[in-house]
Amino acid sequence: MQQVLQDGITLINDLLWSKLLIIMLIGAGLYFTFRSKFLQVRLLGEMFRVLRESGGKNKDGISPFQAFCISMAARVGTGNITGVAIAIALGGPGAVFWMWVLAVIGSVSAFVESTLAQIYKVRDGGGFRGGPAYYMEKGLKKRWMGILFAILITLSFGLVFNAVQSNTITVAFANSFGTDRLIVGLIMTVAFGAIIIGGVKRIAKMSEYIVIILAVLYIGIALFIVLTNITQLPGVIGQIVKNAFGFDQIAGGSIGAALMNGIKRGLFSNEAGMGSAPNAAATATTSHPVKQGLIQAFGVLTDTLIICTSTAFIVLLSGAYKQQGLGGIELTQAALSVHIGSWASGFLAIMVFLFAFSTLIGNYYYGETNIEFIKSSKGWLWAYRIGVLAMVMFGAVAKVQLVWDMADLFMGLMVIVNLIAIVLLARFAFGALADYMRQKKAGQDPVFRSSSIRGLTDTECWDDQPSTKS
Repeated sequence: MQQVLQDGITLINDLLWSKLLIIMLIGAGLYFTFRSKFLQVRLLGEMFRVLRESGGKNKDGISPFQAFCISMAARVGTGNITGVAIAIALGGPGAVFWMWVLAVIGSVSAFVESTLAQIYKVRDGGGFRGGPAYYMEKGLKKRWMGILFAILITLSFGLVFNAVQSNTITVAFANSFGTDRLIVGLIMTVAFGAIIIGGVKRIAKMSEYIVIILAVLYIGIALFIVLTNITQLPGVIGQIVKNAFGFDQIAGGSIGAALMNGIKRGLFSNEAGMGSAPNAAATATTSHPVKQGLIQAFGVLTDTLIICTSTAFIVLLSGAYKQQGLGGIELTQAALSVHIGSWASGFLAIMVFLFAFSTLIGNYYYGETNIEFIKSSKGWLWAYRIGVLAMVMFGAVAKVQLVWDMADLFMGLMVIVNLIAIVLLARFAFGALADYMRQKKAGQDPVFRSSSIRGLTDTECWDDQPSTKS
């Protein structure tokens, strides 16, 4: 029975990830890119400026920078270390090129979904909640669609993905230090429970610290490796480009394998268009929805073009990807060992723990906010928290191939539902962008009012009340 289920899920995933989702993701990304007049290039400086200005403390709720860190906590996880290595092992160096392409065009999809999340967010005590489920209900007037999305993201991110993350942590520690997976799982579950019970503000604070430390440390290591191998870099970049189009069949890569694995692993890492990051984007206290949209677009570019590329260069400069039987965390460990010595295996195990733990935090929040959408109940919330901790513990000791495949299935369905919604609602995101640019040209710090966009209704937090606390 389990094998029949496994085969059925594999068949559906092959259809989704090799055909339908590639067409939908690239199609939507290109449409948004042309509609926004290449926002990802034109407004790159503005993205950085808004992110820098949003880093201050916010006593009234979650700052835009903290919301960015919650979403980055979910983005920056084992996908950056294991996912990139798997893509290279299965699709060759060319998979990296298609990761880059998806990030560049997908960043505008991230802008659209996160701007919509801000437009349609709702008040939640002293803060805010929102995301795809909310803009499906309020913007499209389809609560059933919002509930469907909320169920999919809660199952995939809140429960299944967290089991996969905890599994990665305990396996990495067992391989490097010989630790008992059950003991590591118990410690991790207790620590994680203390954080999530503290609520979203504690999640934001933990994410802010962990993500910054991780990103700086990991990029620093990659930069050191690149500089010490700088003469090989032009050859590696040439290899990536040639293999992307099937000219160089290294590691069994072809244009089809490179394209599919690059896009699949790129999406898993940066989440552009998936509908996950908007749940964090909606929590921010900001004066204009576009500010958070720009910050989240920058997050996609940062995740793939900097952090994923760091892993790609570490692997490709080592030559370890040419060895048979290496993939995922083992490939990245072997590559680091080539560059900095055998101690790298243990070091990477600790790095994986920090990356994956930060991802647990972001994943949990996505489930929490969607549980609240379906039914605002302390009983349901506590049941969800217990379920999350149980899945973290389960993943720590179990083999999770089946649940990982199920996660891919739920994630694929989630992307389809979200892309349909944001294409239908995109005019409001681009209307907000036009309003933002008009105020910027007038020398103002943009402040949003719902009446500035024709046809925009049911915006609880923006109904003609100019305030930086929206």
